Amino acid sequence: MNFRVGIENNNEGFRSIAWALEHPGCFAYGNDEKEALANFPEAIHAYSAWVRRHEASWLDETHVKLKVEEAFTAYCIDESFERIDNSGDEVNAWFQHDWKPLAAREVEYGLKLLSWTRSDLLITIKGLSAEKLDQTYPGERWSIRGILDHIGGAEWWYLNRLGLAFARGELSPEPIERLEKVRNQLNRLLPQLEGSKQVVGINGEFWSPRKMLRRAVWHERDHITHIQKLL
Repeated sequence: MNFRVGIENNNEGFRSIAWALEHPGCFAYGNDEKEALANFPEAIHAYSAWVRRHEASWLDETHVKLKVEEAFTAYCIDESFERIDNSGDEVNAWFQHDWKPLAAREVEYGLKLLSWTRSDLLITIKGLSAEKLDQTYPGERWSIRGILDHIGGAEWWYLNRLGLAFARGELSPEPIERLEKVRNQLNRLLPQLEGSKQVVGINGEFWSPRKMLRRAVWHERDHITHIQKLL
């Protein structure tokens, strides 16, 4: 099976991500592009297994062929949109594939993927005490409660890039309420973006419905793994 891959180097200033451009939520990390690609077959296997937990997987893992279509190096900019060292606003990958409007089947499957990540997240944190949610960990930026807050905030930010978010002041300080309200907004609006050719340039970065979906599924899957490791 052929996989069209986009490479994002210098993500968060220290790693590379190999993105499966046609399969939101399928990605691999590495210290550099070569390592991310080397880790990609294992990521495909894990992704296929994840899909199979919810429905029959369509991925053929027996003859994997990777085609790197594009590489993007993330960078930081200041308020004047000048490039600076890794200390300002990060401009993340924009691939040619992100220009493509979402087809009806992609919207339908995107909603499924988002429902699966949310189900996995809620199962992962089910029954955790307030003490456990607020526990801090050496070398970690956030507690589990902080990670949940971050997931909801980031998803709101993705919607905001396309002018689709509600007012920031309406974000709940309670993480689960925040997650639910933001996801309801995304679920409601995503079907309306079918066929949309909208591309927005904001704060030095391009955004489209496809990029929003790509990053939303990735972000929640990534932080589910993060929480599982902490637990």
